[in-house]
Amino acid sequence: MGALKRQVSHWRLKVLASGLLVMTALLLLRAMDLQVLKQDFLQGQGEARQVRTIVEPAYRGLITDRNGEPLAISGPVETVWAHPGELLAAVHRLPELARVLEMEATVLRARLEQRANREFIYLRRQLPPEQAQQVAALEVPGVALMREFRRYYPHGEASAHIVGFTDIDEQGQEGMELAFDGWLAGRPGSKRVLRDRHGQKIRDVASILPARDGNDLRLTIDQRLQYLAYRELKAAVQSHNAIGGSAVLVDARSGDILAMVNQPGFNPNNRAQLDLSMTRNRVATDTLEPGSVIKPFTVAVALETGTVSPDVQLDTAPGTMRVGRHTVRDIRNFGRIDLTTLISRSSNVGSTQLALETPPADFWRMLHQAGFGRSLGTGLPGEAGGVLRDFPTWRRVELATLGYGYGLSVTPLQLAAAYTAFANDGYRVPLRLVEAAGDERQPEPVMRADTAHQLLAMMEHVTGPEGTARQARIHGYRVAGKTGTSRKATAGGYAKDRYQSAFVGLAPVSNPRFVMAVVIDEPSAGVYYGGAVAAPVFARVMESALRLFNEPPDNLGEHGLRMALERRGPAS
Repeated sequence: MGALKRQVSHWRLKVLASGLLVMTALLLLRAMDLQVLKQDFLQGQGEARQVRTIVEPAYRGLITDRNGEPLAISGPVETVWAHPGELLAAVHRLPELARVLEMEATVLRARLEQRANREFIYLRRQLPPEQAQQVAALEVPGVALMREFRRYYPHGEASAHIVGFTDIDEQGQEGMELAFDGWLAGRPGSKRVLRDRHGQKIRDVASILPARDGNDLRLTIDQRLQYLAYRELKAAVQSHNAIGGSAVLVDARSGDILAMVNQPGFNPNNRAQLDLSMTRNRVATDTLEPGSVIKPFTVAVALETGTVSPDVQLDTAPGTMRVGRHTVRDIRNFGRIDLTTLISRSSNVGSTQLALETPPADFWRMLHQAGFGRSLGTGLPGEAGGVLRDFPTWRRVELATLGYGYGLSVTPLQLAAAYTAFANDGYRVPLRLVEAAGDERQPEPVMRADTAHQLLAMMEHVTGPEGTARQARIHGYRVAGKTGTSRKATAGGYAKDRYQSAFVGLAPVSNPRFVMAVVIDEPSAGVYYGGAVAAPVFARVMESALRLFNEPPDNLGEHGLRMALERRGPAS
């Protein structure tokens, strides 16, 4: 019995030993299979599941108008990327992926093969959510989605020249997007994540550097007035068959730019159709010879220097005047005129007489203090300083033509800034486009307060029955301003049939609140004078500004009161 038990035990030991040997052999074979035969496959699977460091995008700050109305916002979008090697390993899936991405399968395959040695390529940037969901649903190996942000401009063309636009990477290219790119952009972060074999994130592992969102930017623009100015300028350019135009509306007391528009315009939401020649902000970048809108400064410096007295009578007969080989002409013979008539009827001969009697240094100093010939420092990209040559180089004919607005170049923005001096007792206020505390710039003296008051009264006659800008009048309000119609310079001198029509005005005259400059470039529908082309744009936009800011009427005679009430409508 004992011998039998020993035989059974011995047999069990042999079976157990054999089993252990078989298991050991199987483990060795499995290890060989994994370590040698399937090494490349397993390494690829490990890399597909490994911890990776990814960029965490920062949210670009909002751009808003003065009332918080969004002008530029960033919305989340999905971008499709791929690991070329992994995607090519599933080449049979390319047709369905290409169909969702709206690409040709052959083009997609060619791109992948050209970049097969990379680990990351973009397939499509910034897809709509529904299209991104379709890509994710395919679960194609080596294809993944990545969160990005896309810039959107709610008001499109109406505010495009101020706000500007970004590229696909949300880097500012024009306007405030460019000028304040560092302020708006923020700082991208980074973190470690665990991804699956499809490249999709399974979970966050660790935050390396938290993303810091960009700062918001509040502009001085009032989007209501911005849109009105855009609409009226565009209508004027079209109706007068002009090649372009610019307009800027300024709060004369604070220097806030309330509206700034240009034509032709562009849609910042459609990058594919952007024409870069249309993206510059002409209000600040393009210059013109201003023509007669300079005449108030010619009269002002003549009064300041004592060249003439306020009650002087100028003999402009017979309506022409020779200065060297140059002939200065009025549109007709005005005869003997006072300074108010010089301004209201825009006499070139009278302005020339004043300019030739004024010390050049004083004339230059007033124009320089008014902001001509130098940048205004608004921060707008490409802001031009214009041209105002030093007075020692002026010849007699140059001094004469300068008196009625030729021989210098200015921007529409400079014109608006200069005219704030007539609204502020002779001080030009610094213009600003961004609401920010701590602006240390102070108003600059241009002329004496009494001179500014005298010129304001003279310019009110420009919109009167005998003035050149009757279409700038606004029912219920007193309006002052000056027209300008200048020939465009060409290679051989000045063109005979190409004009720039301008009007710069202020309202209400009793306590000026707003200044607006309007320029229409090359009107060609038969009418080209500033009073007929640019002044109506001023009137329509200025009337809206006075209402929106609740400026009380200052010209309410019986007729004016009735018309003002009719235009305002019933009280709310």
